[in-house]
Amino acid sequence: MKICITGSHGFIGGYVVEELLTQNFEVIGIDNFSKYGQICKSFESNDKFKFYNFDIKNTHKLYELISDCDHFIAGAAMIGGISYFHEYAYDLLAENERILASSFDAAIKAFKNNKLKKITVISSSMVYENSKLFPTPEGSELKSPPPFSTYGFQKLSSEYFCKGALQQYGLPYTIIRPFNCVGTGEYQANKKHEIYSGNVKLALSHVVPDFIVKAIMKQQPFHILGDGSQTRCFTFGGDIAKGIVKTLENKKAINNDFNISIGEETKIEDLAKMIWNKVNPDLPIEIKHEKQFDYDVQKRVPDVRKAKELLDFTATTKLEPVVDNLIDWIKNNYQINQ
Repeated sequence: MKICITGSHGFIGGYVVEELLTQNFEVIGIDNFSKYGQICKSFESNDKFKFYNFDIKNTHKLYELISDCDHFIAGAAMIGGISYFHEYAYDLLAENERILASSFDAAIKAFKNNKLKKITVISSSMVYENSKLFPTPEGSELKSPPPFSTYGFQKLSSEYFCKGALQQYGLPYTIIRPFNCVGTGEYQANKKHEIYSGNVKLALSHVVPDFIVKAIMKQQPFHILGDGSQTRCFTFGGDIAKGIVKTLENKKAINNDFNISIGEETKIEDLAKMIWNKVNPDLPIEIKHEKQFDYDVQKRVPDVRKAKELLDFTATTKLEPVVDNLIDWIKNNYQINQ
């Protein structure tokens, strides 16, 4: 089968392409390198991978590429961590809606006129931003107040694109909600403004790589947002990719939604200490707590039973070996002034 994925060179997208090629799919990748600038991926040399560099808001060109595909994974989006939500509050909403509209316009036409089976949309755990039910099951986004952040609200909007396209045009869908992806391959983002935490410029505004950069720079005191009791379920990108690929041909995934995550919580302060001790084993850590951002969710933990029961999928990769690999990768790929 032939799969088209937008955002092929992004953080999660790169893992998905690798998993698709491992399973011998033919893959069309689309990216315009808007976040990191132009980067190369090892899978570009694979004979089953073909890459196109263009802005997918060009709906006509997007349609031409997906019209001969069995599946379309709509992964392209502006995405980042908590400070990114605040820095680009309007752009995250407006630009991602433009990307979605083009993606769905092309997918609807391809479904009606050719062999496209469905669209797979990468949503986010942030649709559960205001949920008070833990672990949080699928469906909670409909029973809790809508997200306060424009990013969370826009991701919820992406799910309504799915429902609207099905209702009006019959386009089948699968919604994927990854939780706190971690792994290698996330480069330093191009930004309009620099964001600092203490004396350290945040590279990505995702907590794990930013903590690693701080530890390498031996930031003392070590700055973390809030009191450190916030929890996250850090999920290896390779596991998320396996979960996504499992939904493609599974009939139980049609017009359905899935939390794709590990089920283990990690406190942010425990994460900071773990990373510090790996990078600086002989140096005690001194922690300084900074004021939290407005939309820094205190607790985020998914109910993962649905993916297990319907997809036979369980994320199993532990956080520590992922962090070990990421420390080495950042040391080799980042420009860090120590």
